[in-house]
Amino acid sequence: MFDARRFQGVFVVVPTPFHDDLTLDIDGLRNTVRFAIACGAHGVVTPANASEQPYLSDAERLTVLKTAIAEARGKSVVVAGVTASTRVIAAEFARLAAAEGADMVMAMPPNMQRATEAEIRDYYAAIDAAGRLPVVVQNWIGPGATPMPARLVADLLRDNPNVRFVKEETEFASDMMTAIRQEAGAALEGVMGGKAGLHLLDEHRRGACGTMPACEVTEVHVALWSALVAGDRGRAREIYRLLLPLITFEAGYGTVAYKEVLRRRGIIRSAAVRQTGGRMLDRFAGEDLAEILADLAPLLTR
Repeated sequence: MFDARRFQGVFVVVPTPFHDDLTLDIDGLRNTVRFAIACGAHGVVTPANASEQPYLSDAERLTVLKTAIAEARGKSVVVAGVTASTRVIAAEFARLAAAEGADMVMAMPPNMQRATEAEIRDYYAAIDAAGRLPVVVQNWIGPGATPMPARLVADLLRDNPNVRFVKEETEFASDMMTAIRQEAGAALEGVMGGKAGLHLLDEHRRGACGTMPACEVTEVHVALWSALVAGDRGRAREIYRLLLPLITFEAGYGTVAYKEVLRRRGIIRSAAVRQTGGRMLDRFAGEDLAEILADLAPLLTR
């Protein structure tokens, strides 16, 4: 039986490193997972949005997951992203995640076309049954997303025995977190926010059990969370003020920004991305990022 207390703290989404020719960089992935754990991550998550999951083949998704599990085993909780376009594929990913030794799975609703409510219910029921692992419902607003109301999220938690946790990152995430907790009651065992910790100070006040950012400054998110848990909101606000420029920068540039920070920190060799339609960093953006990281330097352990 999975202890809900293990779903607490900073669970980082691991970007998928590529070589410049856009082939998988497995050594870079191993380094990234090791880095996140060394920085104090309580959990690692892959493949998810920040992992460029939609741009990985099915075989690559499994390779990425197996690599992360091998590196994190015995050191950190591993959450496998199993989002897919249909319940058949998502259920198969959930089954494979369980077979490979993942601790939990996480899924958004079907991610190609907006599903009906009945289809969403069937989708999570299939994931619940396939892997028999604890399931995190990811409620996200973004390209290809189907944001769900608190009522539906609560129903998913009540109707499926393994669906017990939520990652909430819709438009008004803090308010939604409160609404889901009120609607779901005891069926909800833990809820985390996303958006790189943008609303974490408010989310913690509302009962969040952690946060799920990308991993490029893991130790900063860990320090922020630790200050909140210790009741030192003054220290937490000080860390947040230093972190906020990076959160804002990354909100505009997305995955390429996460990877560029990891590259500059010597964790991966290339910031190459497969994601289409995103903004790339020009010279001016690179200089802005350098100044942001210089301000964060006192909090960076490596």
